[in-house]
Amino acid sequence: MNFSSSNLLLLTRLLIYLVSFALICEADPRISEAGLVCGTNRTTPAVIIPQFVKLMEVVSQRVPEHGWGSHGVNSTNISIFALANCYQDLPRTDCLLCYAASRTRLPRCLPGKSGRIYLDGCFLRYDIYDFFNETTDSKEDKVNCSSSIGLASGQELATLKVTAGNLITNLTGTAVANGGYAVAHLNGVYGLAQCWKTVSKKGCRECLDKASKEIKGCFPSRDARALIAGCYLRYSTQDFLYDPSVGNSKGVSKGVIVAIVLGVTALIMLALFVAYAARKRSLTRERERINLGKISSSYNRSSLNYKYENLEKATNYFDPSTKVGQGGNGSVYKGTLPNGNVIAVKRLFFNTRQWVDEFFNEVNLINGIEHKNLVKLLGCSIEGPESLLVYEFVPNKSLDQYLFDKNKIKILSWEERFHIIVGTASGLAFLHGGSEIRIIHRDIKSSNVLLDENLEAKIADFGLARCFAADKTHLSTGIAGTLGYMAPEYLVKGQLTEKADVYSYGVLVLEIVCGRKNIAFAEDSGSLLQTVWKLYTTNQVTEALDPLLKGDFPPEEASKVLKVGLLCTQASVALRPSMTEVVQMLTHEDYQIPEPCQPPFLNSSLLAGVSLKPSTRSLVTNSLFKLDEFYTTTTGTGSSSIQSSSDGPHRSDEFLLKQSENID
Repeated sequence: MNFSSSNLLLLTRLLIYLVSFALICEADPRISEAGLVCGTNRTTPAVIIPQFVKLMEVVSQRVPEHGWGSHGVNSTNISIFALANCYQDLPRTDCLLCYAASRTRLPRCLPGKSGRIYLDGCFLRYDIYDFFNETTDSKEDKVNCSSSIGLASGQELATLKVTAGNLITNLTGTAVANGGYAVAHLNGVYGLAQCWKTVSKKGCRECLDKASKEIKGCFPSRDARALIAGCYLRYSTQDFLYDPSVGNSKGVSKGVIVAIVLGVTALIMLALFVAYAARKRSLTRERERINLGKISSSYNRSSLNYKYENLEKATNYFDPSTKVGQGGNGSVYKGTLPNGNVIAVKRLFFNTRQWVDEFFNEVNLINGIEHKNLVKLLGCSIEGPESLLVYEFVPNKSLDQYLFDKNKIKILSWEERFHIIVGTASGLAFLHGGSEIRIIHRDIKSSNVLLDENLEAKIADFGLARCFAADKTHLSTGIAGTLGYMAPEYLVKGQLTEKADVYSYGVLVLEIVCGRKNIAFAEDSGSLLQTVWKLYTTNQVTEALDPLLKGDFPPEEASKVLKVGLLCTQASVALRPSMTEVVQMLTHEDYQIPEPCQPPFLNSSLLAGVSLKPSTRSLVTNSLFKLDEFYTTTTGTGSSSIQSSSDGPHRSDEFLLKQSENID
């Protein structure tokens, strides 16, 4: 059968019309944003973001089972509560999609102390007080009088007022009597009323009474939503409902649409449908990629592409029992693919520009880079409601759980610790010069060193990594990382070189050998650097070793490793060795190791006389003031020294420093 180009174009338009019409009639994704309300009161990211993450973890477990969920987290710093509620007409799958969309959009309110988002299919709110029984809010309640589908004409307005008014009155009354939910339609006007599950019957009536009064003020809009603290009310002249109890309100039936479609030659229509669907999917993906940021061409390779649905199934829909770790920007789950391969799936919490940049930074930097001491990236997914990274699964978790957890997985022997120290050094040396690009990790610490079944060290989490050309001596960038591991010149001036990683590695070496966190002591005993340095200058350095080793270690080798650690943490960049030299120092007995100078310490006079950008100074000062960890540069005998007196930072300080990078 031959068709002219005009006939083919006509058929194409017909098919597009039919498919589009069918989609309009049969489905509405219900993730359109009806309203986002962010509180004006703000707090530091380091305080609220970790609590928000914990909160969402619990709520995310409850929504799939019940269609709603609430939870509160109390802490000494801040208390935070959250409520998620899908509208009751929504099927389970669409409820989960709507909740996932709301969960990725609401973090735009952080570090604000409160936020609420109304989508057309669900509601999500967090606040620093228990608001679960709250029904109205004079400051934040509002209506959204949508004009996207036009206004009623003068002739239609009278009819719309009567019809919609009667519908709203009946709808709210039915919802109160029906457990807080009702849907209805009347003469071409459709409505939905939904009270949150935590609101009482009396509170539901109070909320819907306010909603019905305010939404009537939207006339002559054909579509309006009342966004009240304890409920949601909507009317529309377009059918947006899923509930089958409203009758045959979907316009043209599926049978009619199918009959029309089958009336055209099957082969041509199928071909056109495939072409249309492929084109539509291609455009959708392209829009997603533009919104999320530029993706390197390497991502287009099929080996890197993972379907979101497959990763969901692999982790049993991110079942809490499969969770194996918690990072600064996401949780890590163990998954099993249909072919039996075990993987680790990193589920990112946020879709802000900063977090997305870090996501693709990690994908683009370590894709194709393979070394036995680096965690291998297998792929990623960006097509679902959240971004996912897929890694090889490393069974023995992270190093910090062996060193610092109260219930340690096991006590590491000296031989195991030395092997981990050498392996981490080898991985860093490869990053700094073993591949085609120079990569600086920027966040070397015990929680980012994973251990495989043989306790082989594998460096992970490249979200903050940076690369630069061979002709560059350093990069100037906003600070990001974890306090206690950051080199002085990087923290103060934002000057980034490989030697920043060397400094972090030196701190890590001392922690592994001593079994103690840096700057994690009482005021009278000083920081880890200070403790080791004092013992080193009095030829008692082996006394710093972890008491759990019970003296079972070679003193000369232990002294050499501590000496290397001190050398890596020199205040002067020029005095620190390269990671290649560090590997040689550790593995060659006859290698001459230079004498270290006094490393930088910490004390309460930090930032005196130091030049920082105002935004960076404010953020760092706020965080460090709370912990009494302020840096200062003092002139010594050829090197800078920084004093110390307090307890180390919590994991949450990493969030604050990442925020400073975004602001700068």
